[in-house]
Amino acid sequence: MERKKGSRSSYGQVEIKHKGKVLKTSVGSAQYEDFFAGEKGLRNFRNTNGNIPLGYEHRPDLISNLFLESPLSWWVICERNAIFDVFEQLKSGEAIRLPL
Repeated sequence: MERKKGSRSSYGQVEIKHKGKVLKTSVGSAQYEDFFAGEKGLRNFRNTNGNIPLGYEHRPDLISNLFLESPLSWWVICERNAIFDVFEQLKSGEAIRLPL
């Protein structure tokens, strides 16, 4: 599987066991944690505030493409805003934090 730049899987992967099955995830990998917590990590970026435009409700991929110029970085929008359920938390007109 090709790992595209900006996609979460491009930040390394680790294997975890969940409900008796082995899964691969980037969460917890050294590259992923460095991307967020490292010296130049996402957690150290300044934020800018915006609002979710009409027609972008429940679509972190479209929001990411609009503001970060990559639909593959949808997970950055979710991670930055502690979004776990896009259908409950991404509504048109609501405020959103975006990394600069």
